[in-house]
Amino acid sequence: MPESRPGSAAPSGTSPVQPLYSERLWPGLGAWMIVLVLSLAGILVLAPIGWGYGIAAAVVLFLAQGFALYASTPRIEVTETHLRAGKAVIERSFLGAAQAFSGDEAFQERGPRLNGLAYLCLRGWVDPVVRIEVLDPEDSTPYWLFSTRRPQQLLAALAS
Repeated sequence: MPESRPGSAAPSGTSPVQPLYSERLWPGLGAWMIVLVLSLAGILVLAPIGWGYGIAAAVVLFLAQGFALYASTPRIEVTETHLRAGKAVIERSFLGAAQAFSGDEAFQERGPRLNGLAYLCLRGWVDPVVRIEVLDPEDSTPYWLFSTRRPQQLLAALAS
């Protein structure tokens, strides 16, 4: 994974940079349904001991899984100087051509056409992806490929 570039944080005493584009790739309804079903399994496991234990286990499981989903939800953000996709940050001066893909083209980008050296920030519940070439001569990563629900808005922010 590409390392974060220095200078991504705002200097102390100044206000943080307003993003031109910001998005969180929140899990879809299907992921939350799985969390709910797995949490309810806690009742089945501990109900023979006592219903109170089963309900407590379900609540604890739901909260733990919900926190894990929240903590692992990546942010896509474009500022005047940087692009963030998940935990990786790159200066916009190192970015080349950007393209959006959806449907079968997105499937091809995530699979058959994928370069093994590419930086990925993909979520299965988000179909569209954006591919951005990396122009940094010191970086072996050829491009970034990441999920986004609003690819055209993201491309517009990168073009500004």
